[in-house]
Amino acid sequence: MSLLNRAWRVVRANINSLVEATEDPEKTLEEMLGAMQRDLLLLRQAVAHAIATQKRTEREMAQNQAIAEDWQRRAELALQQGNESNARECLARCHGYQQTALELQKQLATQSQTITQLRTNLRALEQKLSDARAKKAMYIARARSAQAARRMQELSDRAIGTPSSRAFERMEDRVLQLEAEAELLTESATSPLERKFTALESETQVEQSLAAMRAKQFPKK
Repeated sequence: MSLLNRAWRVVRANINSLVEATEDPEKTLEEMLGAMQRDLLLLRQAVAHAIATQKRTEREMAQNQAIAEDWQRRAELALQQGNESNARECLARCHGYQQTALELQKQLATQSQTITQLRTNLRALEQKLSDARAKKAMYIARARSAQAARRMQELSDRAIGTPSSRAFERMEDRVLQLEAEAELLTESATSPLERKFTALESETQVEQSLAAMRAKQFPKK
């Protein structure tokens, strides 16, 4: 079970780091798949070892049952011959082998449950590895895209904060200030006489407009 849990952690941790910060997404993903493959091999070996142990236990149980049956027959034969002492000794040995066979039978039940769980974990890990391989290209593309976006943002942040950028902003502010000062100077440079003529021209235009309005409203008869 620990192998499967470790494989799960490898998948989650490595995919997150792959998308967020890795310098070489393909290399990182290959390392991740390699780690999963090694875990899968270890899990397969564990399943094979458990099955071999189960088979050995089955053989030992069968042997103890067979020996117990032999001692049972000997006890019956001794009793038929009227030798209760030998019959009792044979039965004692028979019971000993029977007890061993029962203990081995309990071990078989536990081993069977362990093998079932190991096989379930093995299939799950095989599926995870298959999914990771199938999505390899997608994970690499995501990682590279995240890398590019991060680098562009870093470049943008550095560019905004550079001395040349701040100097340009100061230059722009200075140009605006100079333009405003020039406009004020232009206005102040106009002579009083020019201002009087400008005002007179404006008054003349007003009077002309007023005369035209009167003529329209009060035509001469």
